[in-house]
Amino acid sequence: MSAGIRALFLIVPLVLFAVWGALHVPTPDDAGRFPGTHQDISLDAMPDFPRWASAELPDFASYQDVNEKKDAFFSFLYPRIVLANSRILIERQYLETLSRKEQLSESEKRWLEEQAERLRVDEEPGSDELFRRLRNRLDVIPPSLVMAQAANESAWGTSRFAKKGNNLFGQWCFSKGCGIVPKQRGEGKSHEVADFATPYRSIRSYIQNLNRHPSYQLVRDLRKKARDEGRLASGSTLAAGLSLYSERGEDYIKEIRSMIRFNKLARYDQAFRDAVFSNGTKALAQLASSGKETALLPSQAKADSTFNEG
Repeated sequence: MSAGIRALFLIVPLVLFAVWGALHVPTPDDAGRFPGTHQDISLDAMPDFPRWASAELPDFASYQDVNEKKDAFFSFLYPRIVLANSRILIERQYLETLSRKEQLSESEKRWLEEQAERLRVDEEPGSDELFRRLRNRLDVIPPSLVMAQAANESAWGTSRFAKKGNNLFGQWCFSKGCGIVPKQRGEGKSHEVADFATPYRSIRSYIQNLNRHPSYQLVRDLRKKARDEGRLASGSTLAAGLSLYSERGEDYIKEIRSMIRFNKLARYDQAFRDAVFSNGTKALAQLASSGKETALLPSQAKADSTFNEG
């Protein structure tokens, strides 16, 4: 690891977070501190969007040392993943608040309708089934999975689509002019590769894709199973639901899991678990509005440790 990247890891450890073990399961007394459980909040808790999240993609092709490039790539991605996930958890807590109310205001109903449309949930407004299905779709994706897929799909941030369109995950769009036309697009095909304003927007769109597309129901089922057991699922576990992400099917899953293992990305899942298993809404708001992206990076102690891949 280069001195510059190592310095980033050392600048600000995750001082906001209480450090719990990777396999910690909340007891009943802990339940109120688990993201998306029993904390009444208003969506006013959503903080302003930090300016650093609008930064452009660095020139990762300029790195000559492979390890330095990887360190820089992960250090760029992780704060943006934390930002996207923490904002989702704030929305999830608001969803739980609404689910316990006897009567909803017009603005609350409108918010639910917007979420149902965005996450493709077609249920009776305000019904228990609507809340159940939204709860299963409005949730986080482990950092290790995001990082491994981003590295795989964007050639470590050096692909044409990453550099020209901030597209780190090979996501398609289907209206003319919506993105970048692939050079090897088959005859009769009309899809384009989506063009995003920033890398952060690509990450948020990717998470939304896994949260709502029918092809990734298994991802959501595995995540729910972990939730029911009082924990956040690992990236390696959720990778099992990606057989339809690539034409390579099971081989793709094996490659993503291998990337997680080889690059020791489970440490980022652990750091994120420690972050969200802390002080509820206040801590999430701090994560979602950090003025410095380096403040969200794991401490060096965690970076040098090996965690259970799940």
